[in-house]
Amino acid sequence: MSATVSRTTERPPGIDELLERVRAGYERVGAREAYDAVQAGEALLVDIRYAALRERDGLIPGALVVERNELEWRLDPRGSHRVPEATGHDLRIVVVCDEGYASSLAVESLHRLGLHRATDLVGGFQAWREAALPVTA
Repeated sequence: MSATVSRTTERPPGIDELLERVRAGYERVGAREAYDAVQAGEALLVDIRYAALRERDGLIPGALVVERNELEWRLDPRGSHRVPEATGHDLRIVVVCDEGYASSLAVESLHRLGLHRATDLVGGFQAWREAALPVTA
């Protein structure tokens, strides 16, 4: 007796379609809105850029640096490897990557962990810098 393997005929999405689907599930924020939320103590800004980009372009003062490959472990409020800032599932998190693409995919992963208020910065670090918001060397 042979087993029949069921295969779906649905075409997998390309990255642009995937990003569109992911972003439809939450509201992204602009640089000024993110800055204001952080200044008011209403959000945690999390920079997921890799070291070479941070060295090249600088840092956002007060941002928590967590490289993308460690993000879920560091921000899961129930995780044994969480950072002290990961205080609960209601925490508003604004994820920042270089240009606002990888951060969207990271937010989807955080939503799956129950961090439903996670969002990302439209245009990423480059939009932050273009808005003339604080950056340190």
